[in-house]
Amino acid sequence: MYLFNTLKRRKEEFVPLDVNNVRMYVCGPTVYDRAHLGNAKTPVTFDVLFRVLRHKYGAEHVTYVSNITDVDDKILNKHKETGRSIREITEQTYQWYVDDMAKLNVLPPNYRPRATEYIGEMIKLVERLLANGHAYEAEGHVLFDVDSMPNYGFLSGRTQKEMLAGARIEVADYKKNPADFVLWKPSEADQPGWNSPWGYGRPGWHLECSAMSSKLLGNSFDIHGGGADLIFPHHENECAQSLCAYPGESFARYWVHGGMLMVDGVKMSKSLGNFYTIDEVLEKAPAEALRLLFLTTHYHQPFNFTFEGLEQAKQNLDKFYNALLRVKDVAPAESAADERLVQALEDDLNTPLALSILHDLTNRLNKAESASMQAKAKGVLLKSAELLGLLRQNPESWFKGGAGDEAAEIEALIAKRTAAKKNKDFALADKIRDELKVRGILLEDGPQGTSWKKV
Repeated sequence: MYLFNTLKRRKEEFVPLDVNNVRMYVCGPTVYDRAHLGNAKTPVTFDVLFRVLRHKYGAEHVTYVSNITDVDDKILNKHKETGRSIREITEQTYQWYVDDMAKLNVLPPNYRPRATEYIGEMIKLVERLLANGHAYEAEGHVLFDVDSMPNYGFLSGRTQKEMLAGARIEVADYKKNPADFVLWKPSEADQPGWNSPWGYGRPGWHLECSAMSSKLLGNSFDIHGGGADLIFPHHENECAQSLCAYPGESFARYWVHGGMLMVDGVKMSKSLGNFYTIDEVLEKAPAEALRLLFLTTHYHQPFNFTFEGLEQAKQNLDKFYNALLRVKDVAPAESAADERLVQALEDDLNTPLALSILHDLTNRLNKAESASMQAKAKGVLLKSAELLGLLRQNPESWFKGGAGDEAAEIEALIAKRTAAKKNKDFALADKIRDELKVRGILLEDGPQGTSWKKV
């Protein structure tokens, strides 16, 4: 198995520290508002990697941690804007996020730690850095001393000058070096905070992930993932504090980063009017179409979202589900995933190639004539799609498009049309068919009666 390792700037063979406990940590969202498209792309990418690791090493031998940041200045700002309590904001937005991930068929990680549950571990980590000479106190803050680490910047490959120019560096007189970053900062009485050796305060963002990953995965583990936008400063600073706190340990050995997300060819931004939350997108297409769309681009490359692309993804799923609908009464044979698809995913998650193989398997199913051939082809298709987190729905349900309450009304109109045909009132029957067609409902008459699907 091969992964592109940002640390080495090349694709290299993945060899876990312990094949009986393959460990992965991925940075999760800050819960202060509805999750946006970028918040969806990263979990889908690493969900596929999680599935591949479970396939290769066994589900019981893989530990996946993805955190929730529930103490952050963005949350504070939302509290000030709305007047709602911080607890209310984080609980609601956390549940929104979890619900969105379920819709996208993202498997729950083994652990989804919240930052506020690991404050004790964060304080201990700061104490270690102070004791090791890599941190200092200044005006109620504790800061990491970047000059104490000779190879600071090794993950991103940036010089200090480049790092200062390209990042949101907080300028403060109490810093020895402008690049020094906050480990602990003071909180006002009306702000979230915890008692610490340095006074009432709260942790810096970077500190949170180091403490949680260390506690749940150990001081050395296999994979650390996230979006490319996190390489600097977040992941760079995680590396710095973790390696300096635990000299001799490796922290994460493989750093895996997803490409930047764009919308209509430009960076997603509220000011450009091209900023979309997950729930906004899912009003226009099924969640599975969005998942498939993410997988059409290699995770390491920039991903460009368009609604045209989303519609094409929906049409591709229609093709897959049409093939399954054709054999809906055939039980799938016990099968393994197609080896070509497995190899594609083990080669740095080559999802575009894997999807092309899924199309090939669909064509094979369509050409299968005998029941035994259909059962085998269906089994291989479903098992292969499972590695991509696709085709988990009943094909009839897929074509009814989650119609919900509308389904009862459609069934009633179909019954009315059937009665009209029986009474030889073909004008009424045609009128009902045409009205449903305008609403995107396609009727198909067969020996077993009339079925319908959304188109």
